[in-house]
Amino acid sequence: MIITNKLDLPPALVKMAQRNMELQPNEYRVTSLLKGIRETILERRHFNEIEQDVSDMIWLLFGTAVHNVLESHEEEENEFKEERLRIPIGDYILSGQFDLYNAETETITDYKTCSVWKVVFGDYSDWRKQLLIYAYMLREIGFSVKRGEVIAIMKDHSKRDTKIKPDYPPLPVQKITFDFTLEDFVEIEEFLKTRFAEISEAEKLPDDELPICTPEERYNSGDKFAVMKNGRKTALRVLDSREEAEQWRAENGGDYVEVRKGEDKKCMDYCSCCKFCNYFREKVKE
Repeated sequence: MIITNKLDLPPALVKMAQRNMELQPNEYRVTSLLKGIRETILERRHFNEIEQDVSDMIWLLFGTAVHNVLESHEEEENEFKEERLRIPIGDYILSGQFDLYNAETETITDYKTCSVWKVVFGDYSDWRKQLLIYAYMLREIGFSVKRGEVIAIMKDHSKRDTKIKPDYPPLPVQKITFDFTLEDFVEIEEFLKTRFAEISEAEKLPDDELPICTPEERYNSGDKFAVMKNGRKTALRVLDSREEAEQWRAENGGDYVEVRKGEDKKCMDYCSCCKFCNYFREKVKE
């Protein structure tokens, strides 16, 4: 990956951005498996062509800085931290690095920097899946894991909002815990085997024939249906389905229903390989 520095930021930030950039043959990191197949393959194929500026990576660097501070913590006798695990799955190697494991409590811990809205909305399914994979990897090498926990550090937390918004997190840090069952480990093993099988098939395809990332993987906001009135620019009402919109129009008035296509937010703002993706060029960029 080509790291640029258009704002002439300090060299320390550039070096931090360049850390852990090397890819290994047939080795996929846990974080890569949680992306869309197309994004994962395109990132690897075009890794040496992808260009990112340090200024666009500032929140990633913020998270790395937090981890660097926590690395100075000395483990207790029953703990180990910042270990990179590698286990074979078929013809591939699964690689992952967690932040802390406690053998006494059988808990794996990961530190996350995030937006406060992640906590407000409470959608932790991606975090749970990531920790479950780490837990599965630990079990494969002989360590028991019963739960996972994320220490979420909210980078945009507002003390003012804690006083005026009833559902707002009261503090800028929160612990989120997950319990893991034997059924969870069976399901995640099946996910991993299926994912690597999908990757194996996708590696045979040219760029433009790779499977399109799902709406969830594209952070698609979902289509909306606006009830419109002739001669009026703004909608009378915006609803989540055409059926709801047509019913509202029949009951309340309006001349037609306008479809407002959902935006692929990841494609537009967060995908490093989008310029190599024909879906982005043909559907999103235009």
